[in-house]
Order: sequence, then C-alpha cells, then structure tokens
Amino acid sequence: MPMTATLADRLIATLRDVPDFPTPGILFKDITPVLADPALMRDVVTAMVAPYLGAGVTHVVGVESRGFLFGMPIALQLDVPFAPARKPGKLPWHTERESYELEYRSDVLEMHTDAVGAEARVLVVDDVLATGGTAAATCRLIERLGASVVGVSVLVELGFLQGRSLLANRDVQSVVTFQALNRRAALSAAQE
Repeated sequence: MPMTATLADRLIATLRDVPDFPTPGILFKDITPVLADPALMRDVVTAMVAPYLGAGVTHVVGVESRGFLFGMPIALQLDVPFAPARKPGKLPWHTERESYELEYRSDVLEMHTDAVGAEARVLVVDDVLATGGTAAATCRLIERLGASVVGVSVLVELGFLQGRSLLANRDVQSVVTFQALNRRAALSAAQE
C-alpha cells in the first residue's frame, strides 16, 4: 500500500468480504483482519472517538458483540464507563430489553437497568451500521433507561442499506461508508 494511503484506504484493503454469511444473500464485512493490525486498530479507534471529544459523553455503550471491541477502547480514551448491550440471558443483573429487526432476522438486546443513569450522555458504538435496526434499538433502550444518546459511532456503514433512516435526528459517524455492494467506498463526513 502507498505511504500516502488514507485511513479509509487502509481499512477497505483490510476488511474481508464473506459472501452468504450468516445466511444466503448476505455479504458480511469481516472485521477480524482489522483486529489483527494493531496500528490500524489504534487509528480506527482514534477516528471513531474524534467526533465526540468535548461532546460531554459520560458513558459508552457497546453493542454485542463486535461493538465491545471498539467500545471499550473508546471508553478508555474518553475516560468514561463502558456498558454492554447484550443478547438475552447474557447479563446477570436486572435488565431492560428491546426487540428489533435486522436485514436477516429479528432479535432482542438487553442492558442492566443500572448501566446508565438519568443524567448520562451516551455514545453508542458498533462495528457495522447496516439496516439500522440494532443501533436504533440500542438508542431506544438507553433512552428508556432515562439517559440521552449523544451519537452513534461505527467502523463501517453500509450506506446502500439506508440504516441512517432509522436513526433520523441522531448524530451518526462512520470511519468508512460503502455506497454499493462492491469494494467501492467513500469516506464518511467525519473523515472528510
């Protein structure tokens, strides 16, 4: 890769497309090669947190499960608590739950009822924004717990699935946005 490669170029070159996973017809964006590159991970986390520095974030919520991989280092950079939004039955304490639809199934997320307080200003973190169902459900769940959502930060946005439509009036930032199913991508507004 050229020495002048942008973060988006590096990320696009590193992500792996896996056809028909987890079900036929889905083109899965595999982030595990990104996790294997410490320098790229460091740069990605810095890019994901940058739009929210000085935004008054008091908590980071990572969405199961790949959102944990980015959410925890972002929480550490912001010096705020991290809370997981998990699949049903994974959290040991009292929980609140929210159902949602994905592009290939329906699901449920849960959070501990004491994960965020009424004064909390939460940044939601996940690896991919696809149809927006998971992120929207997480935002609703956080707000049901009495907190406010400052924004949603994702590594990859699949723009052609129009997931932002479920997140209207929310600040959504992505490191890279794919506008079509192929490898073409464009930098998100956060990186321009």
